[in-house]
Amino acid sequence: MPNRSAAVYAPPAAVADTLLRLGRRIRVARLRRNLRIEDLAARVGVSRFTIAAIEGGKPGVSAAATFGALWALGLDEAAKELADPDRDEEGKALESVRGPRRARRRAALNNDF
Repeated sequence: MPNRSAAVYAPPAAVADTLLRLGRRIRVARLRRNLRIEDLAARVGVSRFTIAAIEGGKPGVSAAATFGALWALGLDEAAKELADPDRDEEGKALESVRGPRRARRRAALNNDF
């Protein structure tokens, strides 16, 4: 049996809720496209059980399978914005408090060719 982290067995409530919402949205998108679970599974290259687990918001499903389902449904553009450093206001604020970072000193360039 593979080792699984606590995040898989008992994820934080906010994570579990997000996974459930995402799974429901993927299901709605699949049904709007009149696709069976088997059809989406074939497009993604996974089993129908994996698609059912994605739609059920199961935390043990791989990110590759979930993003594959989004791609197969044409919904992957929005996913490209996830964790964008330019949109990380908290991270940018923390970075500005730390002050400027200095570049490391590099060895002198040798111009002998």
